[in-house]
Amino acid sequence: MTDISSPESLSRREMLGATAAALVTPLLAPQALAVLNAVPLPPKFLTVAEFALLDELTEMIIPTDSHSPGARAAGVARYIDNRLAESLEPDRQAQWRSGLAAVDGLSREMNGGTFMQSTAEQRLAVMTRMAAYELRPPQPDTEVRPGKSTPEAPVMTPYEQFFGLLKGTTAYAYYTSKIGIHTDQNYKGNVYQLGEYVGYDAT
Repeated sequence: MTDISSPESLSRREMLGATAAALVTPLLAPQALAVLNAVPLPPKFLTVAEFALLDELTEMIIPTDSHSPGARAAGVARYIDNRLAESLEPDRQAQWRSGLAAVDGLSREMNGGTFMQSTAEQRLAVMTRMAAYELRPPQPDTEVRPGKSTPEAPVMTPYEQFFGLLKGTTAYAYYTSKIGIHTDQNYKGNVYQLGEYVGYDAT
């Protein structure tokens, strides 16, 4: 048996084999990387179920259409999960976890199952309920209570509060991503523009 710990002990055949392997490895590397990239990475903070729910919610807010890919392709859920994993604010982390739990709670109330167990139509109905507070003007609180001096807006439900956070963060993550900036907004960067400058017309 050859002692490979000593360079002098390597045979000519073994040296040729090692050289061939070194030459072939770079040619195989892109294929290996493609396989690795096709395997989804586990979330860093959220559970797998929470991440799947978040990914679906963000895609419903900014879906893929004929103009550009949506939030899923832009990695919005991954961005949010990474920021939560890096966050030093336990309250912020708990806010997202409780918000996702509130979505599933509303889905069970409306459809008898979790959000991801529901049909596309049922999911849309849940999302519409979550956004209800934004779609209606705040109504004054006319109840008379001791110490109350001014009308108060109705208190939002946990899932309505979470929807505002979810929508705002989804929009920020998407429109700061490569897809959001270049594909959706068609931003070209600082490039020379031929012809007449076409700027914003406020008239």
